[in-house]
Amino acid sequence: VCFPPMRILYGVVGEGMGHATRSRVLLEELTREHEVHIVVSGRAKDYLSKRFANVHGIWGLTIAYEGNSVKKLQTVMQNLSGAVAGWPQNIRQYFELAEKFQPEVVVSDFESFSYLFGRNHRLPVISVDNMQVINRCKHDSSLLAGFEDDFEGTRALVKSKLPGCFHYLTTTFFYPPVRKERTTLLPSILRPEILAARSEPGEHLLVYQTATTNSALTELLKKSGLPCHIYGMRRDLTEDVREDNLVYRPFSEKGFIDDLRTARAVVAGGGYTLMSEAVYLRKPVLSLPVQGQFEQVLNALYLEKLGYGMYAPALTLDVLRDFLGRVPKCAQALQGYEQEGNVKMIAALKEQLARAAEDKGHWWDVAEREGRV
Repeated sequence: VCFPPMRILYGVVGEGMGHATRSRVLLEELTREHEVHIVVSGRAKDYLSKRFANVHGIWGLTIAYEGNSVKKLQTVMQNLSGAVAGWPQNIRQYFELAEKFQPEVVVSDFESFSYLFGRNHRLPVISVDNMQVINRCKHDSSLLAGFEDDFEGTRALVKSKLPGCFHYLTTTFFYPPVRKERTTLLPSILRPEILAARSEPGEHLLVYQTATTNSALTELLKKSGLPCHIYGMRRDLTEDVREDNLVYRPFSEKGFIDDLRTARAVVAGGGYTLMSEAVYLRKPVLSLPVQGQFEQVLNALYLEKLGYGMYAPALTLDVLRDFLGRVPKCAQALQGYEQEGNVKMIAALKEQLARAAEDKGHWWDVAEREGRV
């Protein structure tokens, strides 16, 4: 798809690093041909600033955790506190971008500042994220049984986040029927280090848990007798710490990917990025979603439905044994997964940018007239 260089505003939500790592892939492609300014909050700003010019730090919403669950009151309080200091900064960035950069199109990875900028300036907004699968697809009632209220609440939040976009490019490893127009389901965006990794059979479990203290989990992993390479629970480490069959490891992108590609299986939350990387490398996953985040539960439910792994609300010795018994069958199911790198996503994004270049500001007029925003 050929079209003239454009001025693109790219928004990245800063909660969790998955949005930043996948945005990096698309930004590397876009910055070769276009002038791109990036707005991003949280830890993702440091990650992207090391790789790209024109990265603008903004204030964004955060989530407070304790153990493997969301602390709702603490989340509300820390966001109220953050907003007092953060909103003036965002408003300043807003006017600077409008006056100096003057974007022609917006790409948003579930990020509100860039979306609102695009809407207020009547620019086409292209949504690129995995969350929209919740709202823009139809999900089997049998899959959602027992989770109906959680699903509807999450769907309402997702729907309200980026309504009326020019197009929704939605990444996924599962493919429910699309129920809304202007929606394209595409394979997961994978960083080049994952695409280059060669999957090999191994004996260890890769365990990724962001809870800094979870003695019950570590005792269960010890009782399994399997070698476990654990990331996320001891963040102050500078070298490996071994306790019986457990090895606590400091975070290293290269080391983590090496442990992933050679793992017997993965024990982790329900975050989309790691799950999609494990699926690509054909590694069965035991998913323990964070309580209070239904998006993670939905990922885990589809993972189990496809036979790629197992969902569990909490880890017990029986759950772990059940999962380990399923690993050979899950590994066999994963052999049927196919993905040609990021080819389809990059082609789809370029196609939508070309369409946006021809739009000339008509999109919001039509959307408002038809009541879509």
